[in-house]
Amino acid sequence: MGHLAIMVGGPYERIPAIKNRQSKELIWIGVDRGALRLLEHGIVPKIALGDFDSVTKEELKTIKNEVADVRVYKAEKDETDTELAVRIAFDEFKPDSVSIYGATGGRMDHFLNNIFMVFQPKLLDHAAKIRLIDVQNTIMYFLPGSHTLSKEQDKKYLAFTCLSPVEKLTIQDAKYRLADADFTHPISLASNEFISDTVNFSFISGMIAVIQSKD
Repeated sequence: MGHLAIMVGGPYERIPAIKNRQSKELIWIGVDRGALRLLEHGIVPKIALGDFDSVTKEELKTIKNEVADVRVYKAEKDETDTELAVRIAFDEFKPDSVSIYGATGGRMDHFLNNIFMVFQPKLLDHAAKIRLIDVQNTIMYFLPGSHTLSKEQDKKYLAFTCLSPVEKLTIQDAKYRLADADFTHPISLASNEFISDTVNFSFISGMIAVIQSKD
């Protein structure tokens, strides 16, 4: 299938407008309070899941009345609710890409967990299909190879964040270029800028998160 979206229960003010993301072809998964948030926007998720510790009994009742597939998990488990949603998305729907909303801001431990969950063995092969989106940023993951990044219309800045040691990083067509640079530790090459509609880059080992952002 094509695209799937996941709504997590992060801070409301960090979530972009979703009124233009209601196409019939788009499948939504609501995670914990994220399921209620979707219903408030007139979107009925295909699945609502989580331990639902952030909703009241009445709100959970509303979710169960509106969503056909509600999966309630214990709070004490090996995966976070967001990790469960991402795994289920790929296991059951085989999407070409997954966008996650509500996964940034708020508690720092939750945010870092969401950033690094792509390293889990069950998600690593899907890392390049996952992106995290909020009102100010889009985070995409890249594995070794040559890549062309297209500029989002409202974004000006980009950062190349090495999440692991990276070899031979080359950045072309950006304001600040780089040639065959090696990094032995995680590092964020921040505040680069687009000078055209695309940026080409490549590296031969490691994982990089590219962040497009705006002020």
